[in-house]
Amino acid sequence: MSLTNTSSTNAGASTRAAGDDTVRLVSADDAPWADTGTGVLLKVVRFDSQRGTWVIFNRFSPGVLLQTHRHTGSVDAYTSSGRWHYLEYDFFVTAGSYLYEPANSVHTLHVPDDNTQDTDVCFVIEGALLNLAPDGSVESVTDGPGIVEAYYALLEAQGDPRPNSIIV
Repeated sequence: MSLTNTSSTNAGASTRAAGDDTVRLVSADDAPWADTGTGVLLKVVRFDSQRGTWVIFNRFSPGVLLQTHRHTGSVDAYTSSGRWHYLEYDFFVTAGSYLYEPANSVHTLHVPDDNTQDTDVCFVIEGALLNLAPDGSVESVTDGPGIVEAYYALLEAQGDPRPNSIIV
């Protein structure tokens, strides 16, 4: 097993071509934040087309309310700063907390208006995210290939180059 670093910031790391048995690193500076224009910043760090897994970082501004949605697979979430909740549940997810969402759970992510800082969350998503209309019908779909394409388009629009560090 070897370590492959796709970053130019870590001197001395192996540059061997990445294989299935190779540990890979995306450092904090390897993937720029893309501004979605909705109070949400996005980083895509991994997409596995064979498993349908995508890993993203979101930075939510206070007051963000996402569209009600469900996932076709499970979701793991780790919150490193701030707090957020699902309108359908009576708990808040705070810094240092881990959340598991089973496939097909329906929820509406909200970041409280009175947060004093941004909220940073890492999501590991299996399958697709289905944005729901008020009547419960599927209004739009986001999946791994779609999120990577959107990420690249957002970066291009803000004048940033595509990172070569996304693990695919």
